[in-house]
Amino acid sequence: MDMKKKQPNLPATVKKNEIITVNQEKTTSLDITHKLHHLKNRSDVRKYLPDILGRVLARIWIDSNFKEEFEQDPQKTLEFNGVFLPEDMHIEFQKPNSDRPRIVVYEQRPNSKFRLRVLYLQLIMMAGR
Repeated sequence: MDMKKKQPNLPATVKKNEIITVNQEKTTSLDITHKLHHLKNRSDVRKYLPDILGRVLARIWIDSNFKEEFEQDPQKTLEFNGVFLPEDMHIEFQKPNSDRPRIVVYEQRPNSKFRLRVLYLQLIMMAGR
């Protein structure tokens, strides 16, 4: 029998500032992302996170269990759903019980009290006639 030695898939080499994406096997319309996102810097956050957080706000509007999870720990909820932020960034969920909930992303350098708002998204429902 001819046994070929399989090439290992790991360790994978990743270029600096490259986003790693992995397709998930099952997706539903309630998923906030269809890929695993490891955002590396502010540029990645500004490029990819608004779309993801828009889906988060939409899901909060229709899924009370998801809203409770996100309200308790937004960062952990995003990570559970495959979105990982840089270590120097964190998320706040503001006005969770209003008609206009807001998600704010801050950047805070180590050993600094100053934090910079990177972006925010707010759900605003408008009716027209």
